[in-house]
Amino acid sequence: LEVMASEAGKTLDQGDPEVSEAIDFAHYYAERARELDTVPGAEFVPSTLTVITPPWNFPVAIPAGSALSALAAGSAILFKPAPQASRCGAVVIKLIRQALEEKGHDADIAKFVVLSDESRLGTKLISDARVDRVILTGAFETAELFRSFRQDLPILAETSGKNSLIVTPSADLDLAVKDVVNSAFGHAGQKCSAASLVILVGSVGTSERFRRQLVDATKSLVVGYPRQATTQMGPVIESAQGKLLSGLTELGAGESWLIEPVKMDETGKLWSPGIRDNVKPGSEYHLTEYFGPILGIIRVKTLAEAVRVQNAVDYGLTAGLHSLDMDEQRYWVENVQAGNLYINRGITGAIVRRQPFGGWKRSAVGAGTKAGGPNYLIGLGTWRKSKYRGTQGRELTD
Repeated sequence: LEVMASEAGKTLDQGDPEVSEAIDFAHYYAERARELDTVPGAEFVPSTLTVITPPWNFPVAIPAGSALSALAAGSAILFKPAPQASRCGAVVIKLIRQALEEKGHDADIAKFVVLSDESRLGTKLISDARVDRVILTGAFETAELFRSFRQDLPILAETSGKNSLIVTPSADLDLAVKDVVNSAFGHAGQKCSAASLVILVGSVGTSERFRRQLVDATKSLVVGYPRQATTQMGPVIESAQGKLLSGLTELGAGESWLIEPVKMDETGKLWSPGIRDNVKPGSEYHLTEYFGPILGIIRVKTLAEAVRVQNAVDYGLTAGLHSLDMDEQRYWVENVQAGNLYINRGITGAIVRRQPFGGWKRSAVGAGTKAGGPNYLIGLGTWRKSKYRGTQGRELTD
């Protein structure tokens, strides 16, 4: 928890669930690994070497889950953490190597890799013919880049998201505000599942009560560094620049600040949360992932229009609906395009086994199996036909 706070800016309430999730991954993938040997008529063939390239925004849970899944599926791993979270990665791999040694295995089947030249050496690592598979969590563009290095390289990737939460007039507005704020500004909006947009349907768009509560809840967040126990929203991982800086400081046509973000210190890492109003469907902010503490408001007349706006982005990772109307819930579930759907709750956070995590469209690359789900290990090797033994032990033909 200390390393996550000091290196990656994780507050304790954000870091603690990561530790629990890493433990859940360890138990769950161990159980699923046993099942690989019990598929009738098929034999699982583990990859020899899998490269693990996890993100910095979940610096313990996702690296642990990726590494443990490959090891459970019988592959050695090269574990290359994101440079911004290399210390967190070192803690994870140290624990994994200790566990391997305690169980009598060679700890060198799990190697920790830090690259002095990310671009040059990263290209050599991913393109090396001895690498059988890559597990990536990161940008869709990174997955494209990896594939350009080696066209035949199997990549299992959870990639970008531009996620939204719809609020209809039949919603519990108090609960909706709470979940919108938590989903938008948890870990300073630096979650691939974060709510970057809230789509207000009909009278919610003109509701003074909703607007006032949204503003109050956002402004009441205590912004600071994790070393302060009262902090509710921490810093962004690096000094805001490029696309993120533009999102924090520039408005699109017709937009206005409901709450304008403020740079709070000279590092450029600590920003107050911002809400931009009157975002237009099809605008740059509607379609672009910014990965920071910014929420945009889009207003529409009907739920059908809201779903079209929600589906218009290239990504399909998480999506939410706040409505107490069963017909609205049914319509939404049948028409929304995302891998993880949340009704009357926040749209970040997934529980191993109960809520396998993975997206649609540009939010997933590869086999499409979900992390923390029953089929995830199946995609981490290859399969060959084997003779099927019947109940009497006799070998049966095809």
